[in-house]
Amino acid sequence: MNAGFAAVTDWDDHLERMMAFWGAMMMSTGRYKGNPVAMHLIHLERIDPGMFERWLTLWRKVTSDALSPEIAAEIQSRAVRIASRLSSALFGSDHAVPPARPLELASRPYRSTPVFDKETVPKPLLQSYRLRPQTWAKLTVLEGLHYHLRSQPTIEVDACSPVIIPPDVPHHLQIVGPVKLQLHFYDHQPAPY
Repeated sequence: MNAGFAAVTDWDDHLERMMAFWGAMMMSTGRYKGNPVAMHLIHLERIDPGMFERWLTLWRKVTSDALSPEIAAEIQSRAVRIASRLSSALFGSDHAVPPARPLELASRPYRSTPVFDKETVPKPLLQSYRLRPQTWAKLTVLEGLHYHLRSQPTIEVDACSPVIIPPDVPHHLQIVGPVKLQLHFYDHQPAPY
């Protein structure tokens, strides 16, 4: 029997915790009150870093079969980030083998904004703004926008040339005429296309 399965003695309770956890992750239900790292530390002798990729493979299969492609991609992307952080917490950053990023998720953002226009663009984006550390964004523009990155010249952005916004660098947007834009957020540097 797989050592990971041996750690679970009450599958009904385990599945209820997993549903509460993913409900909290995807829909902010607030039902999950546990500590995933502490729960996995209890069973550390039964867990090895390679298990994370096997769990992610099963997760991709189940979510792809049960959910729409868009929702499956979102939940799979979050699972990759959670597995990577959990693996690091359990085994240390020097010894952890972070799960490989599936190719189909590597190019997908973990979150995208709605399409903004001149009236709905968030005001903080028009002022000096910084992304959090380890957060990248891709700015796609359908019409009418200039992008300013501190210490670099102003860039006129159009639909053919999205802009990659690095983490923790001051920048702001300047609307010029009618505008339609969307931001896509990544936990890695996205491809510039």
